[in-house]
Amino acid sequence: MRVLLLLAACGGAVFAQLAEGEGMAETGRLCRGCHEVERSVSLRQDKDGWNNTLTKMVGLGMKAADADLAIIADYLAKYYPADAIPPINVNKATAIELESRFGMKRSQAAAFLAHREKLGKFKTFADLRKAPGIDPEKVEAKKSQIIF
Repeated sequence: MRVLLLLAACGGAVFAQLAEGEGMAETGRLCRGCHEVERSVSLRQDKDGWNNTLTKMVGLGMKAADADLAIIADYLAKYYPADAIPPINVNKATAIELESRFGMKRSQAAAFLAHREKLGKFKTFADLRKAPGIDPEKVEAKKSQIIF
């Protein structure tokens, strides 16, 4: 019943792709202002990743109360968790994948891609840690999710 009310109140399209659960309304309401919600949830991240993404969105102008951000982070981590995503291939990753998986800013992802284009594929974690825009601690924490 709740889903039907939300669909009716919001024109249907926004919430049609979200899993029903606490935080669905807040996620749809706040994320749809800038982009398609389906794109947002396709990132599949752990709670830290979702918090990084939400912080980035606030930095880009999203207006949200801290309480709403906490509800959204919990919702996304529960219904769109990181364990559902494959490892990231750092030699093929796009800017958006780098931004979401490593919490990079757009400029950092661009610098990383330029570095990869200029010097070629990464072969080791030591190579990766030297790339611009990469936080060595994040590489270490996500080592099991990275492939070359």
